[in-house]
Amino acid sequence: MNISGNTVLITGGASGIGLAFAERFLQTGNEVIIVGRREEKLKEAKEKHPAFHTRVCDVADEADRIALFEWASQTFPNLNVLVNNAGIQQRVNLLKAEAEWSYYQKELKINVEGPIHLTNLFLPHLLKQSSAAVLNVSSGLALTPGVWVPIYSATKAAIHSFTQSLRLQLEKTEVKVIEIFPPAVNTDLGGTGLHTFGAPVNDFADEIFKGIKAGQEEIGYGGSAGRLRASRDELDQGTRQAWEGFLKNNPDF
Repeated sequence: MNISGNTVLITGGASGIGLAFAERFLQTGNEVIIVGRREEKLKEAKEKHPAFHTRVCDVADEADRIALFEWASQTFPNLNVLVNNAGIQQRVNLLKAEAEWSYYQKELKINVEGPIHLTNLFLPHLLKQSSAAVLNVSSGLALTPGVWVPIYSATKAAIHSFTQSLRLQLEKTEVKVIEIFPPAVNTDLGGTGLHTFGAPVNDFADEIFKGIKAGQEEIGYGGSAGRLRASRDELDQGTRQAWEGFLKNNPDF
């Protein structure tokens, strides 16, 4: 995809990875729309970068998704890049899963239903553009599940599968399909302070943009880059080792 001259919509764009991507798209000469659930975070981002366009939207809500599409496609007729980034992560011990189903369902709605529905909504519009792209942010945990976040890992595996199908179905069109595989990144995903051990968000975003410029369709970073071409045995071993390490550090899980 072209790295500049686009109109880009980023879900979950007011903080974390989404904001880092939004800043880089802005710096490389794009019009940028950031979308998020929390109006105060969107205002903070716009105060820092007045050129941002903002829209409050809960991607877990079907009506909000439809309203977002209608507003964005009408207000920005040249919109040609959709970045499905919004996501939540919840630690779940399946032996103690005593919360109401709606608690667990949130990850499915935001992480799977949201991006798939938004892609379906925007695709006819993107197909009319001379150069367009869909960027799906999955996770290294799509390949080696984090056993302590089983629903999250399953949602990212679903997005990985969906992205592969989308890419093949669109291969004869001008819409590029790119998947991004973050490792643990130092953001507030899952809760403040849980990922302070992760990769610095700016280093991660810089490397991802190098991959976009190079025309890569699957872009990892650090450990997640290695997983993209690992054998099944290596992936299984990595999953078990990570689970055992988590239990060692969290014996009360």
